Parts: sequence; C-alpha cells; structure tokens
Amino acid sequence: MDFTEMKEILYRLLIQGGSWLTILKGLWATVQISVLSILLGTVLGAGVCMLRMSRFKPIRGLAAAYIVVLRGSPVLMLLMLMYYGIFARSSLSAETIAIITFSLNVAAHVAELLRASIAATDRGQVEAARTLGFSAWEAFCMVTLPQVVRIAKPVYQSTVINLIQWTSVVGYVSITDLTRVINNIASRTMQPMMTILIGMLIYLALAYFVHSLFALSDTIQRYREGAAS
Repeated sequence: MDFTEMKEILYRLLIQGGSWLTILKGLWATVQISVLSILLGTVLGAGVCMLRMSRFKPIRGLAAAYIVVLRGSPVLMLLMLMYYGIFARSSLSAETIAIITFSLNVAAHVAELLRASIAATDRGQVEAARTLGFSAWEAFCMVTLPQVVRIAKPVYQSTVINLIQWTSVVGYVSITDLTRVINNIASRTMQPMMTILIGMLIYLALAYFVHSLFALSDTIQRYREGAAS
C-alpha cells in the first residue's frame, strides 16, 4: 500500500460523508457516560464503604454482598439486565440507564478500594491526633484522608481507565458511542482493520489523557508538599 492509497483510505474513513463529525459525536457520548459514571460511582462508593465498615453486622453484610455481586457481574450482562429488565418500562433514556449501571459497578470497586486503603493507613497517627485534641472528623480529614488518597490513587486511576473501556459495550442498548460509530464506519467502507485501529488509538489517547491528569495531580501535590516544607 503506497502513500496515495493510504491517504485515500483515510479520507474515506475520517472525512468523507462527515465521518469525523460522527466520530466526535460518538466520542462525546463515551466521554459523557464515563465522566458522569465515575463521579456518581465514586460518591456512591464512598457511601457503600461507610456501610461496609459499619458497627452493625447486618449492614456490613448487605454492603459486602453488594460489592461481591456488582464486582463479580459482567458489565455487559448488568447493562442488559438494567435496560431490558429493570428499566424496560421506564421512560429513562438509554444513556441514563447506562450511567446508572456503570455508576453501580464503579461504586462496588471504589467501596472496596477505599476500605482496603483505610485499613492500610497508620492508625497510630490518628490516635496521636486525637490525643492532641482533634475530633474524630478532624483526625479523619487531616490524617486518614490524605493517606487514603495517596494509597488509593494508582488503583483508582486504573478503575477510571477500565470504565472508559467498559463503556464500549453500550452499543448493545442502542447508544451510538465511539465503538458503535467505528463499527458503522468499518461496515460502510469495508475497511475493518484500519477503522478498528483508529478506534483503538482514540481509546488509547483517552487512557493516556487520564494518566496525564493523575500525573499532573501528583506533580501539584509534590510541589505543595515542597512549598510547605
């Protein structure tokens, strides 16, 4: 394949018929579902973590069961259950149902991640803070929470990237996301290999963008720690 032929193929894949606009719309759907799901899932996961660490055994058991079921269920099966079963008669859009589904799944992962991170913190520092007169809430915010963030950040980054990849199944419930757009273009142009490679590169770019955001936050944190010292 020479350069001219390659240029012609790329033109048909990305430009002809406004394909680039269609790809952007699919990319926006993927980003929108991913961002809303990670935000809602993180908040819900924090709540589930609190229940998981409750002093009451029945509440701990319910939270543990939620985590086990949601973490162990295939995302596609969960999405289809929500769309074709639980919310089949509702007026909710497919995008809303997808966000609910992914939020529930992310919450289970975040809850267990937070619980493990809290368990890994130095309890001695908390006890020292309480001895100095800090309340339980102040000790948590000033001592425990920074440690939890530092411990959980690498795994949380992987959770965000995994979520972006999981959203590739939303086409099964009639959502025109990036993956579905790529499949449609591949079928129309009869160039599946090149089209799929382009789609993979876009997902890879999203993953590296998330990685860059976390790396930037680490740099800012180190700068603040250096300025404080």
